[in-house]
Amino acid sequence: MSNNAASPTGSLLTLALGASIATAALAAEPVPCKPEVWAEAIAAFAKQDEQEAPPADGVLFVGSSSIRLWDLKKSFPDLPTINRGFGGSQICDATHYADQLVVKHRPRVVVFYAGDNDIAAGKSAEQVHRDFLAFVEKVRKALPEVRIIFVSIKPSVARWKLADEIRKANALIREEASDEKMLVFVDVWGEMLGDDGLPRKELLRDDGLHLSDAGYAVWTKLLRPHLENTDNREGTKDTKKDSEK
Repeated sequence: MSNNAASPTGSLLTLALGASIATAALAAEPVPCKPEVWAEAIAAFAKQDEQEAPPADGVLFVGSSSIRLWDLKKSFPDLPTINRGFGGSQICDATHYADQLVVKHRPRVVVFYAGDNDIAAGKSAEQVHRDFLAFVEKVRKALPEVRIIFVSIKPSVARWKLADEIRKANALIREEASDEKMLVFVDVWGEMLGDDGLPRKELLRDDGLHLSDAGYAVWTKLLRPHLENTDNREGTKDTKKDSEK
């Protein structure tokens, strides 16, 4: 027998090692989007639309639980708001259902918050950026003149270990917005940090993740100037220093 011939034992070890490497690679993959999970929530929105037509030419909020839990009528009683947040979702979920959630309502402004769950699921800042661009592209294909406001991914106690990746994602999207007239980046990061550079606990609920009433008050203050005058883009660059804390 040739010395170069592979033994059965060696082949088995090679196969086992290969399987182990493949398993490890799969384990490192980010959790993929599963838009079918949200079919019931999207159907509920459609039923809601049938029962009461949303305002025309409105300000549409879409994204994950930070949008879903926002009492928009309390924060913006003077504006024709539409809430299309569905908790636990990622950016690609909003993109998948953009026609039903956004396009059908033909809003004048879209306020978008997502990316938080994406990074928690293992996605990189670069992937979050790419997914956001895909959302913008899909919405703009149908509504080329709509203004899209991205609320920066927030800092939180529960996900503070992901802070560096969140900062990177915010920076990439901020840069995108700086070159696009109808794309606005609203930075909430700096306002949600205390003097110690850590998330302000009073702005979050007991779970350390979702916003408290005080947290929504901060977001409302930062967002309102961009909703009162849809041509006003002032302030999008002034908070850059805070976002890099």
